[in-house]
Amino acid sequence: MTKTYEGGAPLAEVVRSGFVEGAHRGSVVVLDADGVAVASAGDVTSPIFPRSASKPMQAIGMLRAGLALTDPADVALVSASHAGEEFHLARVGALLERAGLDASALHCPPDLPVGAAAREAVLRAGGGPSRVQMNCSGKHSGMLLTCEAAGWSRDGYWRPEHPLQQRLRAAIEEFTGEQAAAVGVDGCGAPVLAVSLAGLAGAYLRLVDAEPGSVPRTVVDAMRAYPEIVGGTQADDTRLMRGVPGLLAKVGAEGVIAVALPGVGAVALKIDDGADRARMPVLVSALRRLGVDAPVLTEYAEVPLFGGGVPVGAVRPLW
Repeated sequence: MTKTYEGGAPLAEVVRSGFVEGAHRGSVVVLDADGVAVASAGDVTSPIFPRSASKPMQAIGMLRAGLALTDPADVALVSASHAGEEFHLARVGALLERAGLDASALHCPPDLPVGAAAREAVLRAGGGPSRVQMNCSGKHSGMLLTCEAAGWSRDGYWRPEHPLQQRLRAAIEEFTGEQAAAVGVDGCGAPVLAVSLAGLAGAYLRLVDAEPGSVPRTVVDAMRAYPEIVGGTQADDTRLMRGVPGLLAKVGAEGVIAVALPGVGAVALKIDDGADRARMPVLVSALRRLGVDAPVLTEYAEVPLFGGGVPVGAVRPLW
């Protein structure tokens, strides 16, 4: 029987006008440069769905299966949860065109951009959801091109039993050091594998410690070189990678984020109720336990709350 995630500890509080009106629970693990857990809270050994925090490992699986991308920005794109900005959409379109495909080949569902500014621009222009705008369209484009390169049928490329998904599963299990405890369907329709937060943090540490020139390092270097493609102009993981040199960061839905810094350590966390507003203050607290600091972390240390259009409180870490 699959071990069940037991839920987390109080990690952040919601303070309005000096009154604590709520809290967010979750789980977090901090590893040092040797992969030793130096701090944790909640349940970090039971499986959770990392959601899009798995994407760097999925990109590794694609490259190992034969996906050939000469532009590192395209490697970043297949690892991305993009904001749907114009430069994202243009790059996705170019990848599909290279394979003689259009958006109809993508299995990810039609959606509006996840980036607020891009979404508002689409709506102002009278537009609506499309598959290319969906934040996982870069990953799905990479999957289609991988099938082309490996000689696999594109039919059902998103199904867990497809050879493509078997390769991606192997990469995730290799880097986390765990067998997937469960297979679910992610928001984009592709498989998502359940692993522990401890396994996820260990995977990110292995990624940043990979040998220069290796496939894992190719993915890591591309993400760090093109953080705007990985997230978007204002995305949390983008801003982290811009603001902390050498940091690899990737968010996932339902309050997940994983980061690693070579020679320093790694962090993986999940906010149980999926609230994005608690994720970054808790991450900052975790990174400071590793001695990491930067102006961008100060900006994220608390998330302001507003009343009447002015700041009246904040979401701040308890842990």
